Amino acid sequence: MADKPAQTGADETTAAPLLEVRHITRRFGRTLANNDISLTLEAGEIHGLLGENGAGKSTLVKIIYGVLRPDDGEILLRGKPVRFSSPAEAREAGIGMVFQHFSLFEPLTVAENIALALSGAHDMEALKERIRAISEEYGLPLDPDALVADLSVGERQRVEIVRCLLANPDIIILDEPTSVLTPQEARNLFETLYKLVREGRGILYITHRLEEVRELCRRATILRHGEVVAEIAPAAHSARDIARLMVGTEVHHVSAPPPAETGVPALHVRDLTLPAPGPFGVALYEVSLDVRAGEVVAIAGVAGNGQRELFAALSGERPAQNPGAVFIMGHDVSLKGINERRALGAAFVPEERLGHACVGSMTLVENLLLTRHAVDSDFVRHHFIDYDVAQKVTSRVIAEYDVRNAEPGRRAAALSGGNLQKFIMGRELDRRPQVLVVNQPTWGVDAGAAALIRQELIDLAREGAGVLVISQDLDEIFEVADRIAVISRGELSEAKPADSVSREELGLLMAGAHERRNGSGAQKRQKG
Repeated sequence: MADKPAQTGADETTAAPLLEVRHITRRFGRTLANNDISLTLEAGEIHGLLGENGAGKSTLVKIIYGVLRPDDGEILLRGKPVRFSSPAEAREAGIGMVFQHFSLFEPLTVAENIALALSGAHDMEALKERIRAISEEYGLPLDPDALVADLSVGERQRVEIVRCLLANPDIIILDEPTSVLTPQEARNLFETLYKLVREGRGILYITHRLEEVRELCRRATILRHGEVVAEIAPAAHSARDIARLMVGTEVHHVSAPPPAETGVPALHVRDLTLPAPGPFGVALYEVSLDVRAGEVVAIAGVAGNGQRELFAALSGERPAQNPGAVFIMGHDVSLKGINERRALGAAFVPEERLGHACVGSMTLVENLLLTRHAVDSDFVRHHFIDYDVAQKVTSRVIAEYDVRNAEPGRRAAALSGGNLQKFIMGRELDRRPQVLVVNQPTWGVDAGAAALIRQELIDLAREGAGVLVISQDLDEIFEVADRIAVISRGELSEAKPADSVSREELGLLMAGAHERRNGSGAQKRQKG
């Protein structure tokens, strides 16, 4: 493991900061997203940019990257004022950015997506070799010929990071870079970041994982309601202290009282086997699981090991091949679709917010109707949608889940990633479903909102629902789960009580210790 760099920064008496933001202000109608924000980024520094969802982080970095223009203030690179009218101009000046939301074309390959972001013509075979070399060097393995449509969310994040690094930027803006990475992948990324700052680059690092900030960042600027409220040395503060600065109050402590004696299975899966949905997908093999009324069951695993395929099979996006594989509230739904499963009291939250959980170009009220109109009679009167009811419910979700800078008529894509996640979770939790299946419930959500969402999952279960959480965040899993299982290469381990499972045991299971097809047991059967 590489040594952590000192990050002493440039000598301020001899060199201007690599990046300087002075008095940036930006309004969106009546909303003041950035108000007189200033910060500096030195060469050789990883600088944290922190704040709860809607604090103004995304607006600020979009201004730095040329996506938005400020209403007031200026940006300096190495002491010289700059003004970008597009991201292309920012990239030419040496600024690279990895967005929280992916900007990839699913029908194209990894190499084709990367080529689109690079200026000039490229020899595709040479570009593929560069992709392989840089992805291996940074511990983010990619197949340049893989279709993006067949990649997991974690693999798509790798494409975004490698695409940025191929442009060789001096300044790198990373927006929630580890939110879909495993701990091992995140550790590899940290080693990469240390290498980059040793080369004199500067990194502006946005994350809600505060222990990462304490480890990586020499300084951090904290925003609240569009203003700078503090600049701190993160290592000198606890994660709880930093969270308090971000939200302005104490963060809710997640409480998970022991469940009462759990009831009959709300979700019952028995020997679910499905072929891979494509050449780069993962086949499911004899998956069996019970989620009983009153409990939270969590599924851990390394990205790309069948989580997406399992979610599709449970939600009805991809029905089973035979009856008798998936039951919801005692009903065989193996061959039924999503709305039929929702009508039985089930709700589903996929991992990818834009394009899967919601339609970015549609308003929040329209997105709420997408999952409610077919299963909730309150929304339809005499075969017509009752928009007054839909508006009231949307407003209720926005208020109860503290979705910032939102109103029912605002487009989903206009929200920050964390606020959109809060809305999507709130939309499904508002139904008080009897079965909830959620993939990555707090991806990109700030510490305060993550605690509230996790508490809602526990509370829903204690009300008598069966809750299944698929997550790559082990801290989250241990915080909410009554029982834990692990998925590896499409095989699911037995779910065990959370208090009886160690992180080391989970690590072995993530590596496939329970597998039958690919383990020694499968090999013996094949020989026999």
